Amino acid sequence: LILLCALLFHSGTNVISEYFDFKKGLDKSYTFGSSRVLVDGLIDPKEVFIGGYVLFGVGFLLVLILVFMRGWPILVLGIIALLAGIFYSATPIGYKYLGLGDIAVFLLMGPLMVGGAYFALTGALNPKVIYVSFPIALLVTAILNANNIRDIKYDQQAKIKTLEIILGYKAAKREYFFLVSAVYLSVAVMIAAKVLSLWSMLTFLSLPLALKNIAIAKRSQEGRPDEIVSLDVKTARLHFLFGLLLFISIILGKLSQ
Repeated sequence: LILLCALLFHSGTNVISEYFDFKKGLDKSYTFGSSRVLVDGLIDPKEVFIGGYVLFGVGFLLVLILVFMRGWPILVLGIIALLAGIFYSATPIGYKYLGLGDIAVFLLMGPLMVGGAYFALTGALNPKVIYVSFPIALLVTAILNANNIRDIKYDQQAKIKTLEIILGYKAAKREYFFLVSAVYLSVAVMIAAKVLSLWSMLTFLSLPLALKNIAIAKRSQEGRPDEIVSLDVKTARLHFLFGLLLFISIILGKLSQ
């Protein structure tokens, strides 16, 4: 039930974002990143708009079941997730167009989702769970960062602001380096602090892929989005591999106790 709620809220956020990116002129026939269903006229924009809110509505109805099981804290988390997902791109706020997307994604896809899922499962809070969510949150933010670096040229034309536009191209690339590097640094710190077991060194098997992605970002040049057209996808693959290794290491750590 928790997984289904998370998928519905995440899908709703993406679908509504697709609608407003199209309406604001971010998604064109020559830009990257969209599903192209609106750009190519495959679905009517009104249907996408309604579909996004249906996803949110069904997700929130399922959240109410969790509220019945765990009480009002889940209701608060559900409302936060609902509003944050809708107004990520929806008017009158659309905070992703104001340079706040990176920070919001880190919080929503890391501590809030992981901590909220743990509370919904157990009825308790555990700071260690929040700490372990940080490297995952960093990688999700890196996916967004890679997407926004690639789209700087087109986002500027659409007169919106992402954090990457505010920072500038070179600093935005340094942000990518920081986000990916901090993933492995955070794991090392948590192992040293005994938040994670030594088994979590398994996550470093994903480091070669991380270094390849950093090299792609480093070589890219401003005004040449084609050079990093798939960096967000490559970062998503890194996120999957790292997350899988972290999951396996946590299980092995528990079994070896």
